[in-house]
Amino acid sequence: MSDTSARWFHRRGELANGAWETVVNEATPGWQHTGLRIGQLSAGGSLELEGTGIERLVIPLSGSFTVTHRDHGSDNSAPKDPVPGTHITTSLTGRASVFAGPTDVLYLSAATTASVFSADGGRFAVATSPTNALHPTRLITAEETPVELRGAGSSSRQVHNFGTPQALEAARFIVCEVITPAENWSSYPPHKHDEHIPGTESQLEEIYYFEAAPTATAPPEVSAAAAFGMFSTYSSPAGEIEIDAMVRTGDVALVPYGYHGPAVAAPGYDLYYLNVMAGPAAERVWNISDDPAHAWVRASWDGQVFDERLPFRPAP
Repeated sequence: MSDTSARWFHRRGELANGAWETVVNEATPGWQHTGLRIGQLSAGGSLELEGTGIERLVIPLSGSFTVTHRDHGSDNSAPKDPVPGTHITTSLTGRASVFAGPTDVLYLSAATTASVFSADGGRFAVATSPTNALHPTRLITAEETPVELRGAGSSSRQVHNFGTPQALEAARFIVCEVITPAENWSSYPPHKHDEHIPGTESQLEEIYYFEAAPTATAPPEVSAAAAFGMFSTYSSPAGEIEIDAMVRTGDVALVPYGYHGPAVAAPGYDLYYLNVMAGPAAERVWNISDDPAHAWVRASWDGQVFDERLPFRPAP
């Protein structure tokens, strides 16, 4: 692995901190605007989300959760909320896996601390961004989550836009998740968002958190640990970077700058990634620039049939 790849790409567990499997925050070298925590709970287990000055989005990956949260003085609380300082418990109806459709998610105000609990055990992510701007704590249910089908043909993929500006009032971050069926390409054409060009491109650092799984039609003896995809990032005028990696469940790529993509699901295995983006600009918007060498590919999708395997939905 090259020096640049080792700096920005991390295998499962390499960013562990205490009880958390993964922690990315402003203490991570070269990182400023976004964060991520991945927690794995056994039955009856819990993990704490301590400190204020951080907006958070709690996202079940597998299993269901209850989040006990306390607002420490937000003046932006929704009118129905109790008096600041009161503990509130919110239930998140989760999912069997990230390939089982959307899930409930919970946005936590930057004035809020919380504890995440699972009665039966499960895995969850917490997207974060440091901020002192206060926006109301809010539950977004699976039914409310905007589901976007993007691309066409072998570039078909499914996007859950629960943390985008159109779906969520937040201070800084933009959060979504993408499901790519086996053999398909996503995060493609390669694109970047590392310059502030008003109306054209946003300056946003980005976290990719990956999971992979055998397809529903794979033989039962196929191990989930065998599932993988591929992910690439390469340099732009904003900086030198190179990631060319097989990605498996729990792996994390940090993209401070550069053209990123494709993310490719290997034959036989579906690929998932969670994206967390934020930057220094006051405007919370996702504007991208395609690599000019590959931008023409978008027009080639015209007239292609969308992948009939999508959308992925919960089992009956």
